[in-house]
Amino acid sequence: MRQPDIVMLFDYSYWATRQVLDTAAEISDEQFAAPSEVTWRGIRGTLVHTLDVERSWRGRLRREPKESWDRDLRDDDYPTVQALAEYWERDEHEMRSWLQGLDDAALEAVVDLGGNDRFPLWYFLLHVITHSAQQRRDVVILLTGLGHPPPEIEFLNYGDSLRDRLEE
Repeated sequence: MRQPDIVMLFDYSYWATRQVLDTAAEISDEQFAAPSEVTWRGIRGTLVHTLDVERSWRGRLRREPKESWDRDLRDDDYPTVQALAEYWERDEHEMRSWLQGLDDAALEAVVDLGGNDRFPLWYFLLHVITHSAQQRRDVVILLTGLGHPPPEIEFLNYGDSLRDRLEE
């Protein structure tokens, strides 16, 4: 996996997350915080979990002290979609800054986190991307159940958005 490829995949993931957050901004704060009877967590819980996984894996892979990344973000700290989106934007900046500093050799280097967690760095990064995709899909299901048309968040939709921006 080359560094520009992993950066592009994170570009896609952040684009898709913004689509979901934009749709979630249309619901009430009560709907945002409500538990789910369909998925493991409600909308807020799923989105906070998604952000938490992105944040904690970055810290773990950067070999930051365990106490800095091994703590769960609290749902109650994000009472609104806007509050969560603002925090996520700052976290995205941190992730992008780290990814820009990686080179192909760093992505290919094996990271040994103990036990069976011994893979090239890019494997773990791809895990973060696919985990986020799965969680976004859960949120889209919940938003659809609330009567909000699901955003188009597939990779080719992202490609279309890039082409559309170039044509403007």
